[in-house]
Amino acid sequence: MYSKGEVATFIEEEDVKFIRLAFCDIYGRQKNISIMPNELDRAFNEGISFDASAIAGFGDEMRSDLFLHPDPSTLSILPWRPAHGRVVRMFCDIRYPDGTPYELDCRHILKETLKEAAAAGIECRFGSECEFYLFKTDEQGRKTNEPLDTAGYMDIAPEDKGENIRREICFTLSDMGIAPESSHHEEGPGQNEVDFRYGEPLKAADDAVTFKSVVKTIATLNGIYAEFSPKPLAGFSGNGMHINISLKSNDGLDHTEQFMAGILKHIKELTLFLNPSEQSYKRLGEHKAPKYITWSPENRSQLIRIPAAFGEHRRMELRSPDPEANPYLAYSLLIKAGIRGIKDELTPQKATNVNLFYANSSDTNGLEELPVTLREAKEAAKNSAFIKSCLPERLIEAF
Repeated sequence: MYSKGEVATFIEEEDVKFIRLAFCDIYGRQKNISIMPNELDRAFNEGISFDASAIAGFGDEMRSDLFLHPDPSTLSILPWRPAHGRVVRMFCDIRYPDGTPYELDCRHILKETLKEAAAAGIECRFGSECEFYLFKTDEQGRKTNEPLDTAGYMDIAPEDKGENIRREICFTLSDMGIAPESSHHEEGPGQNEVDFRYGEPLKAADDAVTFKSVVKTIATLNGIYAEFSPKPLAGFSGNGMHINISLKSNDGLDHTEQFMAGILKHIKELTLFLNPSEQSYKRLGEHKAPKYITWSPENRSQLIRIPAAFGEHRRMELRSPDPEANPYLAYSLLIKAGIRGIKDELTPQKATNVNLFYANSSDTNGLEELPVTLREAKEAAKNSAFIKSCLPERLIEAF
């Protein structure tokens, strides 16, 4: 958690030669501009300009000058770069030339949502479980369709050939100030998972964006390819990004069920932003990915489960999102839906205590389903008064 002055001192003392100013487009894809240390004061005081018309969803050539203002608290070394002439990265706020926040800056949207939560007396913590596949590459370094291994859930070496890759990923994340909680081989061939301990939502979203870039970089350095798409291999498990949410409230009461009820009520409208690609809907309803809008304690066949945990570890786990979601938008919308549930004193439907992956029609009759296509998800978002109250119109139109 550096201040501006500490950043300047660090850069001078640690032989930093390049500073990456990072931000995301509206879809959560990380972008950056690199500057030299002599431009740092200008970055902090005036911002560094860029052409917004070239960024997906940011608009056209009219009023296309926007400025990046680095957040010093996000300073991190990029460990895979040389120790001499180091490279560091800071996430940035995006502003207009007059200094006002850019309304399509998804990091800003999450910041404003956190102010809303604080005003409601609610403090949220988020932690993600992000899955990815590792594929072999050809002689030109291009991805093949051959997974790195044929290991299964929590297998070990020699069957698990991703063990050393995961270890290198975890060490790299630790060097960047991100603490992985656990890692293991997942069910699919070449599929892996790294889990994070819950944290403050803005940092959790920053960390989720950083995580994807670290995984892709470490994979490339080892001559393989990391794939985060929701359904890389037909017939096998898709990649999910399960989101764990825990709450604290100023009144000392447990509002978990009301918060969950708000998410369940609005989940169809939210799905476009949690599952934004065509492939997302090839994953849902298969191989432990949910299909129905249900919840239950401990049950992994549900949309939301309440894991067996106590005290500060009590949380809800939303199992539908996938890694192509923009974490800033996903976290913001989930918080807004949950707060709506608390304010409206909603009560969740009765828990569905059956295994929905093997349930018969008598168990599933009457259960509401998630959208089954991207088009259906778009229609639900387009017609949602809730979404219109949460996001700028231009952003909704872009999606």
